[in-house]
Amino acid sequence: MGALCKAQGCDFVVLLGDNFYPTGVASTSDPQWQTAFVLPYASVSVPFYAVLGNHDYGGMGTGNELEKGQYQVDYSKVNPKWRMPGTHYRFSEPPVVDFFVADTNRSMFAVDEVVRADFERWVPEATGSWKVVFGHHPYKSNGRHGNAGAYDGVPLVPIANGAGVKSFVEDEVCGRADVYLSGHEHIMEWVGPTCTRPGSSTNTELIISGAGANPTGFGPSARHEDRWRGEGLGFLYVVVSREAFIGTFYGPEGRPLYSHAVMKGQ
Repeated sequence: MGALCKAQGCDFVVLLGDNFYPTGVASTSDPQWQTAFVLPYASVSVPFYAVLGNHDYGGMGTGNELEKGQYQVDYSKVNPKWRMPGTHYRFSEPPVVDFFVADTNRSMFAVDEVVRADFERWVPEATGSWKVVFGHHPYKSNGRHGNAGAYDGVPLVPIANGAGVKSFVEDEVCGRADVYLSGHEHIMEWVGPTCTRPGSSTNTELIISGAGANPTGFGPSARHEDRWRGEGLGFLYVVVSREAFIGTFYGPEGRPLYSHAVMKGQ
């Protein structure tokens, strides 16, 4: 990542959640800030905007220690390279892109009323050419967790099945944002435009980039078609202009694996 940013330029990096395994950080001085953030990304000299995942919220991934998310928010005051002004927030690169960071772990527990209220206002009022939403949990996936509402093959189990995430994405993201980027699955997948709403001309692109560590591979069978999928370590590099959103997946050696361009208005 550092080499690519030096060669082609980077404005910022986004971490899509589960930033600290296995159960988040215990304070703003937790040693994991050095071992999992400062040292590994020392060669990438740009701001990092971070999303909270279920492991960041403790409980060994259960995500039931909601107070733990505040430590990552507070670390923004300790290290200016780390950007997390709230557990959910927005930022812009005007006039091209407006970005919106969701807290999908709160959606898992159906305590996302504030997130929903802000997104209900933020996304429609944004004036950038593109609207991009970041969240930890995917809406649709061919990975091992699967689709929201039926995560891990337990569609009848409340909370664990991701019904709250499904509802949040369908209500606040589909057909409103141009792109929804998520992690959670330790894979790379460009699912495609499978997320819209009645009366909208926007078909939201769904992209998963969660292959920063411990790649897990895909589920036993395809749940839906996708543009591309990749196993192993990797990351997504995005270039956005008024006319195009171009995403390229790279492997750990810096080799491009797949690239796709979404043109505005097409």
